[in-house]
Amino acid sequence: MKKILTALLLIAVSTSYAQDVATSFKSTEIVPGIYMVEGVSGFGGGNMSLLVGEDYIVMIDDGILPLAPTLLAHVTATAGRPINFIINTHVHGDHVGGNAHFAENGTVVFAHDNIRKRLVADSSSAGGDGGLPVVTFGEGVTFHLNELEAQVFHIPRAHTDGDAAIYFPAVNVIHAADVLFNNLFPYIDLDNGGTVDGFIAGQKKLISMADDETKIIPGHGPLATKADLQRNLLVLTDSQARVKLLVDQGWTIDKILEANPLSVYHEDYNWSFITTELMTRTLYRSLTTED
Repeated sequence: MKKILTALLLIAVSTSYAQDVATSFKSTEIVPGIYMVEGVSGFGGGNMSLLVGEDYIVMIDDGILPLAPTLLAHVTATAGRPINFIINTHVHGDHVGGNAHFAENGTVVFAHDNIRKRLVADSSSAGGDGGLPVVTFGEGVTFHLNELEAQVFHIPRAHTDGDAAIYFPAVNVIHAADVLFNNLFPYIDLDNGGTVDGFIAGQKKLISMADDETKIIPGHGPLATKADLQRNLLVLTDSQARVKLLVDQGWTIDKILEANPLSVYHEDYNWSFITTELMTRTLYRSLTTED
């Protein structure tokens, strides 16, 4: 069943790419020197960040493979010169798709150890072997860039088993990547090492680092605040509790789906990739499958 679900999710993403691919990108400066980069008029990949300064130009993630040349042209024009480093936040193709194209143009790719391990096994989502990260880290790494400290840290077994978030303490910005789907049901990739409990723990860690003024760049959805992150965490923990209550009573997945315990969140959090049904299935599987 889990293989079928994974295949269906991949088909859904591929379909969304084919039907609604971004035509261009936009960069919004959220604090001086740090931009949030998004696709325009369609899907360009997960949200990205661009750090621009006198010393270095840094990208966090690099969108989907078909748009790599378009993205590179956009961020190079925005920054005014080539990209020195890319930090991958996890292994999915909507975040590492531009790796090979950027690397061919002189960019050095950094990532968690598990991202490289998975891409060594199959590098197609990163544009081929040229997209493999060349510098990896375990628990984290700190960049000292343009008079800013960028703390890159691993979030274990959350969205995947290779997640990283980036904290810029001097300017109070967090790039949460796919540990936050803002105002959307999250994709928790159980087949690539993700867990619901790890995702919840990761969000709690981010909350502990934030204050009411923190700007949080999610992997998907609009720019967020600490209050947004807290609300999304509440939705996930309550959703998990709703499904667990029925699992503990011995209900089958079909009976749970018929009861639709997440219906209270359907209007606001259901979306084309992670529907209310798929969120329910993910929670059920995580509660009934031994790790």
